[in-house]
Amino acid sequence: EVQLVESGGGLVQPGGSLRLSCGASGFTFRYYAMSWRRQAPGKGLEWVSTINSPGSATYYADSVKGRFTISRDNDKNTVYLQLNSLKTEDTGIYYCTKERDSDYHPQRPNNWDHWGQGTQVTVSS
Repeated sequence: EVQLVESGGGLVQPGGSLRLSCGASGFTFRYYAMSWRRQAPGKGLEWVSTINSPGSATYYADSVKGRFTISRDNDKNTVYLQLNSLKTEDTGIYYCTKERDSDYHPQRPNNWDHWGQGTQVTVSS
């Protein structure tokens, strides 16, 4: 059974930083691209970032480019998201998601099949 467990969320002031982690189990982690998605209050699920299976390529939504960094440790079956220069509009539940193959395909934005329970990020003064 695929399991994704996110952690690291919290309350932070604008301009602050957080580091999210997602531990994975139940599948061969190193074979699959991994992504982070988020859901702001009252809005739909938004893609944030993806990292390919070996960790050699990363992709970001324009709204977070230059502020967020995705990374992974295939020995620890863990994917991370470093959030810097946080803005109030970054508030939401952040979900770790497993892609269906080894890389990100922007023409197939829903090419994912599992997600975790999410971790809440609140940016507020």
